[in-house]
Amino acid sequence: MWIRKQTTSGAFLLCSGLCLGQVVQAQLGTLPKPSLQALPSSLAPLKTQVTIRCQGPPDVDLYRLEKLRSRKYQDRPVLFIKTMEESFAGCYRCSYQNGTLWSPPSNQLELVATGVYAKPSLSAQPSLAVSQGGDVTLRCQSKYSFDQFALYKEGDTEPHKQSAEQYWANFPITAVTVAHSGIYRCYSFSSKFPYLWSAPSDPLELVVTGEGDAVQAFLLQLLHTLVEVPGEGPTGVKGVGGEEKPEALEGVFIIS
Repeated sequence: MWIRKQTTSGAFLLCSGLCLGQVVQAQLGTLPKPSLQALPSSLAPLKTQVTIRCQGPPDVDLYRLEKLRSRKYQDRPVLFIKTMEESFAGCYRCSYQNGTLWSPPSNQLELVATGVYAKPSLSAQPSLAVSQGGDVTLRCQSKYSFDQFALYKEGDTEPHKQSAEQYWANFPITAVTVAHSGIYRCYSFSSKFPYLWSAPSDPLELVVTGEGDAVQAFLLQLLHTLVEVPGEGPTGVKGVGGEEKPEALEGVFIIS
């Protein structure tokens, strides 16, 4: 639960929109803006631990970490979430105060809860192995009518998002280079609840080959075809197909 206080000295504060407006509109000097990150990742599976950390210069007088559109904030730089729940998902930002000056706000951080819905499938057309300079399309497909899909490559900082009116979304990759090689996963979600995503698809390894790798590419595709097992259908999907997802419950800020 949230501890609701009207003072300005508590670890937790809940104030009106006017108060938050005053925070945003506070006097800005030449202070550098802080950074904000989620560890180990901003894609947080349900029931796992995640830490949101605001980092400014040394000797900061006061940090302010807020969850946007919730009218909730705390005056500490670290938010430790012991067990990820849907209510924690959302958009965060932070700032800090030195003397009478407030820093500009950090870049916004989108904390996404994954595993809310069952996983989609991910496939590559025409093949998992593609020659340098060629084209390949990765298709993320769900059995339910989600209108948003996201493709994530291991090592990238952010996923690529795609809107779709069908049950799938295509992610074309043209003029392929070696940099496109790697492990890919995709997610499906609804635009009505942009921070509640499905579980990730099974991993797909994309291999970029040279002229001498034709046999290897053929064997890789053959092996994938032989071992591919149809995925299990989604279960327990809420908020899709007519049943509206309830509003997120109030969360708990636990400070380490």
